[in-house]
Amino acid sequence: MSLNRWLRGLGTALSFIAFGIGGLFIGLVVAPLLSICVRDNERRHCLARRLIQRCFRAFIRMMRGLGVLDYQFDHQDRLQRSGLLVLANHPSLIDVVFLLAHMPHANCIVKGRLANNPFTRGPIRAAGYITNNEPEAVLEAAEDSLRKGHSLILFPEGTRTKPHQPIKFRRGGANIALRTGTAITPVLIRCNPTTLTKGEPWYHIPAGKVRMELRVLHDLPFNDDNQQPTGQLARQLTKRLSDHFNRELERFDHEPNMRPDA
Repeated sequence: MSLNRWLRGLGTALSFIAFGIGGLFIGLVVAPLLSICVRDNERRHCLARRLIQRCFRAFIRMMRGLGVLDYQFDHQDRLQRSGLLVLANHPSLIDVVFLLAHMPHANCIVKGRLANNPFTRGPIRAAGYITNNEPEAVLEAAEDSLRKGHSLILFPEGTRTKPHQPIKFRRGGANIALRTGTAITPVLIRCNPTTLTKGEPWYHIPAGKVRMELRVLHDLPFNDDNQQPTGQLARQLTKRLSDHFNRELERFDHEPNMRPDA
């Protein structure tokens, strides 16, 4: 293994340690203090989300400083609005870190097992993030969050994207959009070389430095005024979303790399 690759492996290990310590600190110290000092649930969740946003920004800077990765984020200003329904593909474990770091007061839908993980359950509960244990409960929680003006992040594939495979969304994102009447804000994510994909251990260090590229597209409106059953509308919208992401990602892949953000 080259010296550069060894150093990036060390940086990756330090990043995971820092992430774990941060999650434990929020769960064991910050969350209890917020529960004692802030009685209002909504305000407590907002404070926790703001803290997580700043922690994730610092975490990204740390990973870049350690030489683990570089990144580029196009049109991130489009994420500064309130009440967005953000759908993104999911090539890497750290995708959500970049999105939460660049969106104010964002909510997100996470896997239920993360709510029981000792390193992630504290931040998830403190921030009031939505777990996907029960589909109907997810729809109700998503509708409530968007109605309050909070943005919502969802990875409609339900798991991490398989490298070099077409994207195939599940209907969760379409169901939320149809139920709430919210336009969809698509975010394309490209990770090159691939890292932290499904089933890939953290200590599998790529030969070159990882480059994360994110691009926020224009909102994708949809027509839900026809008389078709909701299930059929959701299937149609899901297919449209999958086709849209595959088409835009193919276009994205043929563009040259640009200068990373400062």
